[in-house]
Amino acid sequence: MDAVRKPQATAGAATPGEVVRRARRIQGMSLAKLGSMTGYSAAQVSRLERGKSAMDISVLQRFAEVLGIPLHALGLAPATGADSDALSPRTGPYPSLPASTLGSPGHEDGEDPVRTRRQLLANLAVTAAAAMGAPLAGATPARTEEAQLGETLVAGLRDAMLGLGSAAPDTPPDRLSVELHRASADFNDCAYSSLALRLPRLISAGHQSNSGNFPVLAQAYLLATRILIKLDEPQLGWMAADRARQFASAAGAPVAAAEAARQQAVLARKAGWHDQALALALNAADDPALRELGNAGIAQRGLLVQCAAYTVAHQRDQAGMRELTSEATAIAKSLGSVTHLRDTGGGFSWATVQLHLISAENTAGDPSAAIAAADALVPQELPTTERRALYFTDRAKAFAQWGRRDECIRALLQAEYWAPQETHARPAVKSLVSGLLLSGRTTPELRGIAARTGVLHS
Repeated sequence: MDAVRKPQATAGAATPGEVVRRARRIQGMSLAKLGSMTGYSAAQVSRLERGKSAMDISVLQRFAEVLGIPLHALGLAPATGADSDALSPRTGPYPSLPASTLGSPGHEDGEDPVRTRRQLLANLAVTAAAAMGAPLAGATPARTEEAQLGETLVAGLRDAMLGLGSAAPDTPPDRLSVELHRASADFNDCAYSSLALRLPRLISAGHQSNSGNFPVLAQAYLLATRILIKLDEPQLGWMAADRARQFASAAGAPVAAAEAARQQAVLARKAGWHDQALALALNAADDPALRELGNAGIAQRGLLVQCAAYTVAHQRDQAGMRELTSEATAIAKSLGSVTHLRDTGGGFSWATVQLHLISAENTAGDPSAAIAAADALVPQELPTTERRALYFTDRAKAFAQWGRRDECIRALLQAEYWAPQETHARPAVKSLVSGLLLSGRTTPELRGIAARTGVLHS
């Protein structure tokens, strides 16, 4: 593969983006016109010109051809008499991240970094039962057990990813596809007790099958990444996201590869690597290949822009966050009323963009704007139970930041109504409940949800 090279910055030298902008303006060409000639949206061209998205050699060549820019002006060839070593090494589509801080990761949304490992023996027994295909004892776990379902699920995924447990028989590809569909349904329904058995078993079977199930494994690892992020397990999350990207590449599945990049961006953001998270999301979103994949590719690009907006919110750049959110909204509207990528990315539509805006406004420091965004969305418009539960959890966080405790508790109870197992298992909810217990008066409703989430209180 040809190396992707970009010019080395020198004092006073124009960047490639500035050269492109100057050439476009001299020719009286709009952002939209240049975008239509190069396969990008106007917003993408704007980001490339401003240096917000990286331009690799193929992008630079496309602009040079359309605008008639000399190659050396963009660093694609040495100018006469120029130093032949004036080009820097390759920067790939997945930027290098800083040294890992996973031993003490950054956290967002108030999630508690102190994680206890209660009932370890019980968890290991459940994991062993999952590997053997045995059902959990009891059709419905007790309320106190629901608070431990997250740890049970993490233990099962950890063992499956490490290749521990009993060997599963070779499973036909069609059977694995059925199990993947069921695991996706469990995730969307927030059915952790079923997912704790099904998803680890699916990953184990996919690895042990002789059928080369790269597409199924890519989707299974994407699902694992999403649940591990929810459960505040970044180390396993990085491993799962990297495997998802590798299997997606091996399967020739660019939408899945782009979704893996989005999950890596989420993990980078949680580790406090905001610049790298933004680069991961926007570089993947600006890949012209997604546009060539029809509505699924367009929707995946929308998810990536949406992810970038949330990352900018963490930098307290409210204007930038709203600009990117507006771009994601425009993409959603171009797709009409259909929700795409429901089972692989949580769904993409106007409603899901609005859902992300709630958390983004709150993270950017404006909880009142977050509540206004929530009020503009009917939760039943969201495609899955998991998304509806997230709506009420994010609404609760905004009320908590605003100091409106009673509304916060009511929103938590609504999240619990939609998805009791997820609400009781998520560290973010436990941390929010703990904060409520410590910051003011308690009520029977607050004490009840504290007990059901396993949060100790006096």
